[in-house]
Amino acid sequence: MRVSKWVLGMTAAVGLTFGAVGSASADGELHLYNWSNYFSPELLEKFEKETGIKTTMDNYASEEDLLAKLQAGGGGYDVIFPGPTTLGTMIDKGLVADIKVNQMENFKNVLGPFQTLSVDADRSYSAPYMWGTTGFTYDPAMVPGGTMEESWGELFKPKDELKGNIAMLNEMSDVWNAAAYYTGVSKCTEDPAEAQKILDVLMAQKPFVKVYSNDGTIDRMSAGEVAVHMQWNGAAHRVKANKPGVVYVYPKEGVTFWTDTMAVPSNAPNMDNAKTFINWMLLPENAAAASNYTGYSNAIIGSGEFLNESLSSDPAVNMPEEFADRLSGFEVCSDASKSLRERVWTKLKS
Repeated sequence: MRVSKWVLGMTAAVGLTFGAVGSASADGELHLYNWSNYFSPELLEKFEKETGIKTTMDNYASEEDLLAKLQAGGGGYDVIFPGPTTLGTMIDKGLVADIKVNQMENFKNVLGPFQTLSVDADRSYSAPYMWGTTGFTYDPAMVPGGTMEESWGELFKPKDELKGNIAMLNEMSDVWNAAAYYTGVSKCTEDPAEAQKILDVLMAQKPFVKVYSNDGTIDRMSAGEVAVHMQWNGAAHRVKANKPGVVYVYPKEGVTFWTDTMAVPSNAPNMDNAKTFINWMLLPENAAAASNYTGYSNAIIGSGEFLNESLSSDPAVNMPEEFADRLSGFEVCSDASKSLRERVWTKLKS
């Protein structure tokens, strides 16, 4: 059995009949705030056509930017796409609305394991969007010997030929977690000495990093601007459309398994339309369209029959069984641990 294949199989196991979402006569506006390149433009057009709701999309470069935007007043957005860490903070601060996702008509389509979340146990504030892993991708034609070890050490202690030819994500949690796995430190450590170990690794690596960026990771690898890129698996899958030979690595020290959500800011100007959108996204055909565009798996029963075959055949998406014990899921860290993480990140980026 393969982890992703299990979910893809589950989503294919149940067939559903499609109809109107119950809001086909709706109108007005909807403003989405999401990662760049993380939602299908064609799917937005379909939503507009079926509901009559005019939809716009703005993008953020990091979850820190997303949180800052909401803390500053929200920017007039109706639906956002945070990960669990940021979502938990938003719930604690009253920045997202309790929209009773678990009572929505199409919540029945959500796979059992995704009907709860550590920071939103009963799924009242959020619905699942995409899920995946964070590893790294390399181009065999650009690395010495054409292959790399399945280790974070290839990034944190790069070979001389690769110094200045690697890229990292600009996401605090992902970078911190990778360094924690590599050093053998708990990613929720409260020990300043252990946080210093993580900082030492990151500062030693920094001179060899060409760029820290969440944007353009697909284009950067496709164009050969770097040989190695810390990357989310869906982005790696999309690189393969341009460079079929690239390899996505599940490092032996640990791989972050993550999920993104859909939530509604507490001051959303179009609250009803936001609920309509989230309920609509829980339909199998729509969830599958999102997966086909992003290259990530979804959590919706019945979506499997609408997925592109290329997703299930790619090890970057359909993780081989032998890597299952490398996965490390989301953990709720203490405020003390979060503070250490933020201090390390600030020093790294200063």
